[in-house]
Amino acid sequence: MELTDIQRKFVLHWGEMGSLWGVNRTVSQIHALLFAYGKPMNAEELCDTLGVARSNISNSLKELQAWNLVRITHTLGDRRDYFETSVDVWELFRTVVRERKEREFDPTVRVLRELVSSPEFQKEPADAQDRIRSTMELMEKLATWADEMLRLSPGTLDKVMTLGASVQRFVRGDTASNDKGGKGDDPDAHHASLPMI
Repeated sequence: MELTDIQRKFVLHWGEMGSLWGVNRTVSQIHALLFAYGKPMNAEELCDTLGVARSNISNSLKELQAWNLVRITHTLGDRRDYFETSVDVWELFRTVVRERKEREFDPTVRVLRELVSSPEFQKEPADAQDRIRSTMELMEKLATWADEMLRLSPGTLDKVMTLGASVQRFVRGDTASNDKGGKGDDPDAHHASLPMI
């Protein structure tokens, strides 16, 4: 398969970013190619298009399947396995967040809970207890928030993210109704020195 210039740049960049995110470059490139192409491809097509060894393609596809980012499909009259990914960016976002949370975040929360509930924890200095407990509480809140976000439909999640700036101004108290100085057009006029939340 011959990639367009846009597809090629997208696939190459996604591979580079994957490395920064802790994901194998080939894994990222395969996923980017399937997403950009938007149709199922077999392993041979992936090998030819990316110029990667078949063994590397096979291992990368297994990794993507383990992350629930790629699924196998079949074509009538063709015994080969074809691979596809969702072309819905919101579905992909939710899958990545859910998988990373389950693999990386939840185990840490469990360990912190075990530490805090152990009898030995009380023997630690008070300031150390506070730091560990605070870390656990923050991670528990983030986990709850992530679970709630994952339950939302893509449309609702999009609205929540769009409302982010308005919520931030509300939390900071920057509303036109609270503006006694007549500068309602500039919500940051009285709070320019406050850090962004």
